[in-house]
Amino acid sequence: MISADEFLGQVGMDTELSTASGSSGSDAMDQSDDERFDACKESALRSLDAAQRSSSDLAKRLIGKGYEEETVDAVICRLQQLGLLDDEAYAEDLMRYCLQRDMGERGVRMEMSRKGVEATLAARLIEEAAQRGDFVDAAYELGRSVERRTHGLERKVRMRRLWSAGGRKGHSPDTLRKVFDDLFV
Repeated sequence: MISADEFLGQVGMDTELSTASGSSGSDAMDQSDDERFDACKESALRSLDAAQRSSSDLAKRLIGKGYEEETVDAVICRLQQLGLLDDEAYAEDLMRYCLQRDMGERGVRMEMSRKGVEATLAARLIEEAAQRGDFVDAAYELGRSVERRTHGLERKVRMRRLWSAGGRKGHSPDTLRKVFDDLFV
């Protein structure tokens, strides 16, 4: 296994610390700051290697591991400059994942909040998905799935199962009512 600096050196990316802090104003960091930055950067890269994360989620993880907030901010800034950390791309991927799981608007909003996606970015992406009708499509897909699984059961049981599944996934009652009326005839 190679270190992050070796990897970045192999792909031709600059790993100089002087560009990491940008506006710090000091050209030379003492050795202990340099070591802390490197350790924090390695931890961040290991975390990103395990799973894609938002910058706020990564910051919480790094601060939880005992790194200073200034060091964490510098590392996150550097990772963003290198294109290794992109909140918008992360949020779009998370939106696609949630829609593949047939989640509704409320469910997606809660998942994005839990994953540390900035509220304004989440609101914008959710609004775009709602305008495209993605949440209605997800509700119908969930309805078709429940309809197949409950075929032959009483109407009340089928309704209860759809409402339970739809509620857990964050769909609105109005959408679930329309799906039930259209699919469970």
